Amino acid sequence: MIRYEEIIQGIHPADRKARQEASTYIDGLIKPMGSLGKLEELAADIAGITGRVHGNNLKKRTVVVLCADNGVYEEHVASAPQEVTVLMAHAMAAGRSGMTVLAKEAGSDCTLVDIGINSDEPIPGLLTRKIAKGTANFTKGPAMTREMCIRAIETGTELVCDLRKDGYTLLGTGELGMGNTTSSACVLMGLTGVSAEQAVGKGAGLTAEGYENKKRVAQLALSVNSPDPEDPVDVLAKVGGFDIAGLTGVFLGAAYCRIPVVIDGFISAVSALAASRLCPDAADFMIPSHASKEPGFACAMKELGKEPMLLMNMRLGEGSGCPLAFHLIDAAITMIEEMATFEEAAIDGTSLVDIREH
Repeated sequence: MIRYEEIIQGIHPADRKARQEASTYIDGLIKPMGSLGKLEELAADIAGITGRVHGNNLKKRTVVVLCADNGVYEEHVASAPQEVTVLMAHAMAAGRSGMTVLAKEAGSDCTLVDIGINSDEPIPGLLTRKIAKGTANFTKGPAMTREMCIRAIETGTELVCDLRKDGYTLLGTGELGMGNTTSSACVLMGLTGVSAEQAVGKGAGLTAEGYENKKRVAQLALSVNSPDPEDPVDVLAKVGGFDIAGLTGVFLGAAYCRIPVVIDGFISAVSALAASRLCPDAADFMIPSHASKEPGFACAMKELGKEPMLLMNMRLGEGSGCPLAFHLIDAAITMIEEMATFEEAAIDGTSLVDIREH
């Protein structure tokens, strides 16, 4: 396993020259400049990630889902019993969850990983990379040791390196575990200093009373642990989860391997933010999918300097937004590969204005 510090040192920015060449080429396609909006930006981003304008084949794809339980569940912050983590993991392995059916429709595999489920039961179809049977209750102290957090990050980077060896060219990010929206809110608070009111949402569905309790719990966790915002590993270790730390590693690993990686919703976005705080260049390789309804999502996106492509009122998590983004990625690649240029179509485009400036 490569140490995460070595992974970070091996991350370099996206290819700015290839991105500019792609943008110039796209401007020469038979359409008003900028008329395909974010699809044009997406195609240029992919060129920057891969280092080439044409010939990008991202058809071998998978959604990496890290499954773990969160000790803060004890504080009644989740609407479902903790046993649902195991039951949902079985449903995912059987291809019957929301994310897995969408992934299948998008021609995507799913890489399901037990990184910290609170059970000794082996689940066929899941890779076993368990750090421990769930994190500790971080209202009483750190969620995990720093060493455990680093191991979780490195588990994520190793997964990506293995996937690259297996020929995967496009990744999505997902998670599963009761209580993980609370952990994500706390990580967001720890990294940015935003309030519980700004970071905490209702997750899978809480009553008004449950929502107020969740905000109190998040604020208590920050008070008890005092995570250092200048040290993302400290924040992840004190108020995060194994899934969040592992996904942080997935984002770092994707940047190291120069593979485009799609951000799903709130939990995925917070993990992406943690990765970017560890290595700002890692953000070049991240592609947002949909706008989560969780309130902290917008804050995470603003911090990342990114904007989601889809407004679908989704908040399922699991990586469910990634297959939808895969379709848009396919469309962007098809556009740049198959549309004619003005020259090829013998059309005079000199009179067209750049509608991005109007």
